[in-house]
Amino acid sequence: MAAAEGSKTVEITLETAWQTIDLAQAISEGVAESAGFEEDDIHKIAMSVREGIINAIHYGNRMQRGKSVFLKFIFEPERLVIRMIDQGRGFEANHVEDPLAEENLLKTSGRGLLIVQAFMDEMQIGQHSNGGAELMMAKDYPKDSGRAGEA
Repeated sequence: MAAAEGSKTVEITLETAWQTIDLAQAISEGVAESAGFEEDDIHKIAMSVREGIINAIHYGNRMQRGKSVFLKFIFEPERLVIRMIDQGRGFEANHVEDPLAEENLLKTSGRGLLIVQAFMDEMQIGQHSNGGAELMMAKDYPKDSGRAGEA
């Protein structure tokens, strides 16, 4: 999915390190605030980015310091689109265990994509051309933000 014509984009390359998680969350809070989102949605966007970065670093790049995570914020006319790409081997979304299945309820991990799906208006997972996984998530601008149709 390409960025809409006339949309503004912020691109960041992050190293594979646990400190990156807090940085990505802080950046996403600032981006969401500048896009006109209310506090509740800013938190949802930041938590979704946090969960995506954790997955990219841990599962995608397998904590290999020489690999990066590419984070892109795209200000489309009607919504904020966030894309993150890791440099791992990619994965199939249908192979992810259901975190709500009884046998998975007490596990300490496995809920990240569920959180993203609950907090964002759209989520897609795919294989990027570099071979890594690509997570796309989007949040519609608030109706009263004045941003709709702006970019």
